[in-house]
Order: sequence, then C-alpha cells, then structure tokens
Amino acid sequence: MGGPANLSLLADAIDKANSFIWAFAAVYTFILFMYILSSWVRLPYSPWLSRIQRFLYDVCEPYLRLFRRILPSMGAFDFSPLIGTIVLWVFAGALMRILDQFH
Repeated sequence: MGGPANLSLLADAIDKANSFIWAFAAVYTFILFMYILSSWVRLPYSPWLSRIQRFLYDVCEPYLRLFRRILPSMGAFDFSPLIGTIVLWVFAGALMRILDQFH
C-alpha cells in the first residue's frame, strides 16, 4: 500500500534537492565572480554601490577566508576564489551523486 507513491515522492524530493544544489552552486559562483570584479574595479562612491559591495563582501569573504588560511601567500595573486569555486563544484557534484544513489 502506497509503495510506488512513496518511491515517487522520494524520487521527486531527490530531484528537487539536486536542482537546489545545482542552483545554489551556480548562484554562489556568480556572486563570487561579482565579488572578484568589484574588488578589481574602483567605482565612484554611491550608497547603492556601497551596499552591493558590502553584501558581496559579507557573503563571499567568510568562505574565501577558509582557503586563504590554507593557501600560501602568492604576493599580489589571490587564488582563493579559484580554489573556492573548484571546491564548491566538486562538493556539489559529490552531493548530487550521493543523492542519485537513492534514486
């Protein structure tokens, strides 16, 4: 009783979780990219732009700080966004493969 219905609900939940993981990784990668671009370009002061830059800093910096502690200093080059993006996508892919095992 309800066996196929329960399996259908489980498959739907797994598909939704996979979609969420993929969307989260894509959006966070975009935010990291915007943070990198905003750190390279000096924009004129504007309260609106300042809020956006502060938001990007608050969202990206704690994650990137994890990798800055591990990576050696390379002078003017900061590879933490690159490594952080790679780790994010590897972790997302691993989570999606684990969820697919239950499918």
